Amino acid sequence: MVVPELRPWRAARPRLARAAGAVRPRLTRAARALGPRVARFARATAPRLTGPKTWQYTAGAATAGLALAAGVVTAAGPWDSTGQRTAERDRAVALDHTGGADHGRGPGTAGPPRPAPSAGAVLAGLGGTSAPAPAAPRGEALAGVLGPLLEDPALGARHAASVVDLATGKRLYGTAVGTPLTPASTTKIATAVAALGALGPDHRLTTRTAYEADTGELVLVGGGDPTLTARKKAKGLASLRTLADKTATALKKRDVRRVTLSYDTSLYAGSEMHPIGVNDNLAPVTALMADEARTDGSTSGPAPRVSDPAADAARTFAGLLRAHGVKATPPGPSKATGRADTLATVASPPLSALVERMLTNSDNDLAEALLRHTAVATGKRADFAGGAAALAARLKHLGLPVKGSEFHDGSGLDRADRLTAGLLTGLLTTAADPDRPGLRAALTGLPVAHFTGTLADRYPDGAAGLVRAKTGTLTGVNTLAGTVVTRDGRTLGFAFLASETTDPQAAQAALDRLASALADCGCR
Repeated sequence: MVVPELRPWRAARPRLARAAGAVRPRLTRAARALGPRVARFARATAPRLTGPKTWQYTAGAATAGLALAAGVVTAAGPWDSTGQRTAERDRAVALDHTGGADHGRGPGTAGPPRPAPSAGAVLAGLGGTSAPAPAAPRGEALAGVLGPLLEDPALGARHAASVVDLATGKRLYGTAVGTPLTPASTTKIATAVAALGALGPDHRLTTRTAYEADTGELVLVGGGDPTLTARKKAKGLASLRTLADKTATALKKRDVRRVTLSYDTSLYAGSEMHPIGVNDNLAPVTALMADEARTDGSTSGPAPRVSDPAADAARTFAGLLRAHGVKATPPGPSKATGRADTLATVASPPLSALVERMLTNSDNDLAEALLRHTAVATGKRADFAGGAAALAARLKHLGLPVKGSEFHDGSGLDRADRLTAGLLTGLLTTAADPDRPGLRAALTGLPVAHFTGTLADRYPDGAAGLVRAKTGTLTGVNTLAGTVVTRDGRTLGFAFLASETTDPQAAQAALDRLASALADCGCR
């Protein structure tokens, strides 16, 4: 699977303008449709709104990351970890002017903080409308639009479809809704919902150092954060350099200049190797790695990986300690004991930001990490089998239709995974539920058609900016699941799964036509 880098927003400026003009009317209608639901959400979560950044994130996320404001940047997404739309910040730079206050920084932003245009209070705008909500599409009309498109031979011998109204959760259309099929990377939606539900959106992954004075052993303890970075510019991520600096300072206060260095990966259990074997799409799954064990300087997509990420990270850490005047032995595996004192820690961005990164970039390393953290949080063994069991149990706990589903990993790279179209749209509906604001990142992280992530080069016309969806591609498998704003301003959730496809490009185009048809459909 090829995951393209996020393209510069400056290059996207003309498309932003075109998409804004096309989607503004239907975004306004969508706001009216979802107004009462958002108002309920606001009342339910009022005690949680503790500051401007929290307000922006919670309010914006309430309507599934789509149809939230009638301004230009609404269709551009995605959101950063503070809730500020990344597109708002970057568009100000692309237009060569600034405005508003600094709303915070996303983990992938370089350089000093950029002033961003202030977004209006979304909930206030929605709550002020008295216009009636547009009616949801009728099932018969949807069948007339989608049925012929689903007959496209490019979708293979087996396929399934489900369309739901996110405002009510009602299924509007379905075929083979309960048939388990190979989901490929749409599995990540399930991983996202399970992890957010088990850990909460504010949870962070912590890497630390522990020192045992009696033995002089310093242990680098992996916290299961694949985004831990050794690069000079951390860009909001947990920094191995910062950890080395803080650790060396703490050691010098103890008058320690030489240590026996070890590393601890005991947070995870079982095999590090995914069933697909050595593959550029995924590093060995271990609780300690830096920069996803990439050897080519990339930040997303397939890349060569080091064979032993933990040992490599520990060797890098030893070099960083040496630069701070602390000598370390060649590192080896160990485990921090209860007698060891924690010297320093660094923490990842919040889980909501990690989930968004995982979905936008189809990040397999993060997906497998979040699967194991879900296992740890729910008392399961932190390996492939335990993580899969924890994922299924968490979804069942949320009342989702898991019958027929089979999970074997968190990324969807395992061809033995099975999900149903009904489960995927159930996940989207649950993440859009105003009573579950902690799950919102499972929607706000979805790639935006023709703008971000794995949809950056798709939907050049019509549905650009209106479709937000997770893609899935394996040999003979093509899938798409996400949200779309219809011509009448209704926000729908959809899932299309195709198996036994023979031409991946043709299958992908057929899936895009299905989503585009929903965007263009009033279907009354």
